[in-house]
Amino acid sequence: MISSEIGKSFQLPFLSDLFIHAESEFPVLSQLIADDIPYDSKSSFSIYINHRETFTGITDEDRCLTMKRFAELTKQLSSKKNVDNIKKLGDEFRSPGHVPICIASEKPLTTRFGHTELAVSILKMAGLNPVASGCEIMGDNGKSLSKSKARQYAKDHDLCFLEGKEIIEAWNKWSQ
Repeated sequence: MISSEIGKSFQLPFLSDLFIHAESEFPVLSQLIADDIPYDSKSSFSIYINHRETFTGITDEDRCLTMKRFAELTKQLSSKKNVDNIKKLGDEFRSPGHVPICIASEKPLTTRFGHTELAVSILKMAGLNPVASGCEIMGDNGKSLSKSKARQYAKDHDLCFLEGKEIIEAWNKWSQ
């Protein structure tokens, strides 16, 4: 999950846009476009990457390297001007890969209220690099924990539990 500014600095496309541009050659893509998402007009998914030093890219170690180096690269490039961000990205990463990049909307928590925008907004408010990784907490039954069970898990493990509405309220105060 990255801010729209980072997405623009690398000129990253949305996956749905790639599908639209390639559907004349691959007609199946027109049938797969995510234009019926109940919470938004299109998905925040962009490309999927692997770090070039990974083997398959799917192991925890490979994904960790990919996510860590991507976050480090975005932070490094955000403080430099006149850097060829696209070349630097290509020097370190390849696509397709196993780590999805999701791009937040240009006006997070104003026009879109997804996990990507929530994560990017928290990081911006904290003054941190707006690059995050998302995952769900799974229960013993292999399904995502309900909100009440996730809250209990956080309490049991001395973790912070925030609801989306709390993040949105904080963002609205902070971004004014």
